[in-house]
Amino acid sequence: MSLNGTYFSPTAKTTDTRCDKAQEPRMTHDSPRNEGECGSVRRVSREWWLHVALLCIPLLAVYLHIPPPQLSPALITWHSSGHFFTFRGNNVFYKESVGVVGSSDVLLLLHGFPTSSCDWYKVWDSLTQRFNRVIALDFLGFGFSDKPRPHRYSIFEQANVVEALVAHLGLSEQRINILSHDYGDTVALELLYRSDHNRSGHITINSLCLSNGGIFPETHYPRFVQKVLKDSGFISPVLTRLINFQFFSRGIRDVFGPYTQPSETELWDMWTGIRFNDGNLVMDSILQYINQRLKHRERWVGALTSTSTPLHMIYGPLDPVNPHPEFIQLYQKLVRRSTVSVLDEHVSHYPQLEDPTGFFNAYLSFINSF
Repeated sequence: MSLNGTYFSPTAKTTDTRCDKAQEPRMTHDSPRNEGECGSVRRVSREWWLHVALLCIPLLAVYLHIPPPQLSPALITWHSSGHFFTFRGNNVFYKESVGVVGSSDVLLLLHGFPTSSCDWYKVWDSLTQRFNRVIALDFLGFGFSDKPRPHRYSIFEQANVVEALVAHLGLSEQRINILSHDYGDTVALELLYRSDHNRSGHITINSLCLSNGGIFPETHYPRFVQKVLKDSGFISPVLTRLINFQFFSRGIRDVFGPYTQPSETELWDMWTGIRFNDGNLVMDSILQYINQRLKHRERWVGALTSTSTPLHMIYGPLDPVNPHPEFIQLYQKLVRRSTVSVLDEHVSHYPQLEDPTGFFNAYLSFINSF
């Protein structure tokens, strides 16, 4: 049998040829059948695209205009107990509690991505029993703070926000203890760099405790959706509008341990904080912090390895974003002056929510050691 083009032609091409033949003036015995098949193929194709359009249009309409969920009683309480200050024309939310009388110790809490200061609610009361002032903010683009767009979010700007808050509260001359998580870890390292290099307007850091943050790009494994959103260019704004609660909750559950899962109420509160002020629409811009970590690794990891500030790391070892033992071994190798607390083996990426008692005790042990 000879190998000619007929046997290797795609089906679609063959169909087109038969359709063309059916249109020739000279009719053949098979022409009516060929013409019928050609019309059938075209009708099926048109119907398929019609179904796709009919499916996509209402979905887009729903997801582009779906209203944000209502604040839960817990979020209303958190919001009403907080305050706002203005940073470059934007309102930034913060919460402050006055705790132990007779102590001058101040603690500043820096939250992670994509959540908010509410991440600290399970350890808040315990911390106020140790410190005179406990302060937490929602970074620009997060929680109850303004979420300007278009806007070029950066770790450097968030550090500026923190410095502005400290000045707003009249604490510029105070030595500040910082407790951070995830995204907040990188903001803390920028603040540490400024403090150690005596930059103008810097915070004087008394101690720094990090927790489960991707401070080393080489041991950081962002989730698939994070990589898609940060690197998809003009498609990213479309994708941010299509993310819904079910998609979000599935992703966030993956970074909690199997025995430390958040409740449905907690998941809704996290999602509500994101949707507040259309925060879902700025996630792609905020996620550029992952690229910033790589670009400025020398600056931020260098600050961590060279500082004389007391350091501690609280680590949930089941973290898929900063996996064990790879992450903690690199941390202990590079940051020799730091102490480390590795929590229960079932604790994952959100240790302050998954094991608040273990987290607080680990931090208390560190802060009382100097």
